[in-house]
Amino acid sequence: MMFPIIQRSIMQKMPFKPFALAILVFTFSGCAMKPEQQANQVSIAPDTLVTLPTAAQLGYSLTASQLITAQWAEQTHQLPVQLQVDSQKLALAGFSSWGSRILSLTYENQTIEASVLPGLGDTLPKPEQVLFNLMLTLWPLDAWHKPLDDVGWQLIETAQHRQLIDKKGIVVADINYQSPQHLDGDITFINHQLGYTITIKTLDYNQQ
Repeated sequence: MMFPIIQRSIMQKMPFKPFALAILVFTFSGCAMKPEQQANQVSIAPDTLVTLPTAAQLGYSLTASQLITAQWAEQTHQLPVQLQVDSQKLALAGFSSWGSRILSLTYENQTIEASVLPGLGDTLPKPEQVLFNLMLTLWPLDAWHKPLDDVGWQLIETAQHRQLIDKKGIVVADINYQSPQHLDGDITFINHQLGYTITIKTLDYNQQ
């Protein structure tokens, strides 16, 4: 794992707006995070679970430092994350604005193990939802065909644009890329049903 290195890298690269719950993060920073395990399924609608593709289906190894900015109503929150993927496993960690880890997730052998700093579980995004959004933007369409077909949903891609469509034909989300090489520019993820917009800025990455 290289999370401590990425913490320093993130702090050096970006003058972050403080995360909304900074005081709580400081208060609970001494508490241990207790991991919880679940199957590799994520809720995408009421009574609808989708099985995530495997880490290997990304098709390459990746280490990336990213800044996720979430906007809903009139609120804006930022979460620096570190994503690491190889043929066996995916690891994701989210940090406070000064580099303290506040959520973490590993995905391996069809099992998700996630943990959130105590006291923040109801206010931070669920780690598996952060994972789903990242995988939906980066994993190739072929990796999503079967999982989405199984629930009657679709992921359609045109030039620098993806749409997630539910079984009724309604567009649930639009994903826009600044660059054909998705990691080279900002990614904007608009969830129309839940009314939020996520911008994923890749600060640094290594792809093999």
